[in-house]
Amino acid sequence: MKIAHVRPHDAPAGTPWQLAAARDPEAARWLLLEDARQGLVVEDARRAHNSALFRQPITTLDDHLARGMRVEALAEIVEGYARATDDDEAIADAAELDFGPPILRPPSLRDFYAFEGHVKTMWERRGGTVPETWYRIPIFYFSNVSEIRGPGDPICSPAASQELDYELEVAALIDTPVHDLPAERGEEAIGGYMVFNDWSARDLQREETAVRLGPAKGKDFASSIGPWLVTPDELADARSAKGYDLAMTATVNGVELSRGLADLQDKVPAVPYDEIRPFIESSLGAPIGDVFAEFDPEPIAAA
Repeated sequence: MKIAHVRPHDAPAGTPWQLAAARDPEAARWLLLEDARQGLVVEDARRAHNSALFRQPITTLDDHLARGMRVEALAEIVEGYARATDDDEAIADAAELDFGPPILRPPSLRDFYAFEGHVKTMWERRGGTVPETWYRIPIFYFSNVSEIRGPGDPICSPAASQELDYELEVAALIDTPVHDLPAERGEEAIGGYMVFNDWSARDLQREETAVRLGPAKGKDFASSIGPWLVTPDELADARSAKGYDLAMTATVNGVELSRGLADLQDKVPAVPYDEIRPFIESSLGAPIGDVFAEFDPEPIAAA
């Protein structure tokens, strides 16, 4: 499934996001899940008795996870509505919708320093080599969950900065509570993957890291996620060893500036997702809705 928060282009300011699922591989048509839920209950009132998914309104993915249900549970509505025609009121054209972040307010957002090629380049620019510690433990920082942005949302850099930059990354959503999960079961905790942009004020970041603390204001002003979350089953055909062989892109003001391969494992042999996640959980666990962002994909083109 592809899952997104949407609302009509012409909706009044402050209109709540609606949770939707793509109806086709190109994501040109979207099923509004609350409208579909209501329609399915009208069709068969027993659904509300037999399934917790049908007993309460579906509002946001955040709310869905807070009720103790995993992302994959939404497939019951998508599959139940599969026979609907495109003129159904619960179905909307992507061209008529705005897309928000797939997760609106994650409990925490960890951004990892985990792509070896990226790490090596950064150290070489400073005249150094990658520390041995990097190969032993996953390194990350906590980003600001109060400044989550959706695709196309404007970004304001800190007033003191003149060097706004971004990093095209991939992120995973944890959709079940876990603690001390063995590395070989790491992927079981992942509800889906998202494109993630880690915005940076490079000039502030340089000053902060010079004192061996941070990043702080160099990173905490915005993180962009979206346009949708893709569940692991949707990516089965792109499976490559432990990861996925996929292309990712980032556009700024409508212009594609980055394109890379989002192979989640082969480019990062030292610290793949299934090892990153258990490392974190061994000390404090990972609550439902956590976002783990990991590395910059290998570049295959740049404008």
